[in-house]
Amino acid sequence: MDDIAAASDDAAHAGAAIRLAVARIARRLRQTHAVGDVTLSEVSVLARLSRDGAESPGVLADLERVRPQAMATTLAALEERGLVRREQDSQDGRRAVMTVTDAGRKVLVDRRSESIKRLTTVLDEEFSPAERGELIAVLPLLDRLAERL
Repeated sequence: MDDIAAASDDAAHAGAAIRLAVARIARRLRQTHAVGDVTLSEVSVLARLSRDGAESPGVLADLERVRPQAMATTLAALEERGLVRREQDSQDGRRAVMTVTDAGRKVLVDRRSESIKRLTTVLDEEFSPAERGELIAVLPLLDRLAERL
């Protein structure tokens, strides 16, 4: 096997292993949230608005890589629950932008706190300091991978 084929096999193996591990972690964390809680797509939109500020539904759809109709559904559900609000764009009054509300920020904090508590407990009880260091060292690579997908 030549070097190019071996590298391709390594990438395919890594891709499959990462996909499985991330899916299992996400599924197990989701299982702790109450029925009727915000969905993962709703959390993603809330987090983006909280981190990056107001944005139009169309731009949000592009950033989240979903169809505008799917984003409209997500935003309508969030708006109905008072987690986001629609406002006029200060730069272009014809355009609407979405902003996260205080209630939306609270949902994010509460959800993060619950997930972080579970992760912290397992990391503290089941992983050595050296293993936790290895996990921390790979985080920048995982973030870069997430941004490129």
